[in-house]
Amino acid sequence: MGGLSVAVLAGGRSSEHDVSLASGAAVVAGLAEAGHQPTLIEVDRKGVWRQDGQALTLTPGTGIDGFDIAFPVLHGPFGEDGIAQGLLEALGVPYVGSGVFASALCNDKLRTKQLLTVAGFDQVASVQVTDSDWSSRRDDLEQKIAAIGWPVWVKPARLGSSVGISRVDSAAKLGEAIAAALTYDPRVIVEQSSPGREIEVSVIERLSQSGTFELVTSPPGEIALPGAGPDDWYDYERKYEAGGMQLRVPAELDEGASEAVRSTAADAFAATGCSGYARVDCFVDGDRILINEINTAPGFTSTSVFAQLFASDGITYPNLLDELVRTALALFEREAGYSF
Repeated sequence: MGGLSVAVLAGGRSSEHDVSLASGAAVVAGLAEAGHQPTLIEVDRKGVWRQDGQALTLTPGTGIDGFDIAFPVLHGPFGEDGIAQGLLEALGVPYVGSGVFASALCNDKLRTKQLLTVAGFDQVASVQVTDSDWSSRRDDLEQKIAAIGWPVWVKPARLGSSVGISRVDSAAKLGEAIAAALTYDPRVIVEQSSPGREIEVSVIERLSQSGTFELVTSPPGEIALPGAGPDDWYDYERKYEAGGMQLRVPAELDEGASEAVRSTAADAFAATGCSGYARVDCFVDGDRILINEINTAPGFTSTSVFAQLFASDGITYPNLLDELVRTALALFEREAGYSF
């Protein structure tokens, strides 16, 4: 199969707009190196899709004119939460990554936690806080949060890149942190702090020689924060400023623990209905493996954690992108064979 014409969607309406553009530019370069013909489609902050500065006109059922496949690299609400995926489904164009359901689910930390709890995965304790509940029954919620034990992490339910997240060490700071998170989302999750090590695993689907789809996991990597003090954490600056974090890959785990983390990541990927690719973030606390988050649209530069984890296993960035677009086409063709 020759090179594909790929529409790389980046930007978007969320606060992760600039991070998405960086991912999009890297994906365009990587796909070109892999022999494809990528074009950046910039989604502006109002949600308008633009190619070479000109707004696109899209018609349901007709694909995207001139493109074989779409590669959405949109982070946060209106991009990785099922909205862009639903539009691509309506257009009838193949696209890389998870579908509508898994995208919406995994972008919502509260709903993901609920499903994974039912499925039997270990996780830290948490409390849901909504805008209305915080106004009407604040005392009750404060008691439930205090019962988790300090410190806690306060997060908007549907944002990534550590946007709007606060570490809270006492009840005195809780109200301020929840108010800040509620400016990003009317639903907030308050989570118990884990003493475990932050371990991340990348997962992709691969079309095997037998024609079936199999899950492939990367070696686990560990997030380390150079020069971090006791109150430092993996915040936005640590994630995106040069030298803010170090990825130790493979993580220093014994063989049994490494295999257990990889297996747990693959199981969580499958349980949430993901497809294409995702990054699964865990805490490893002794013999416990706790799922933290499942990211269906992780940062996608060649130096982002997702790509680095596979690079440590010998899969180059262009080859990784090539595999993802070809698997996405095969998944699209499989779906087209069903009578809904």
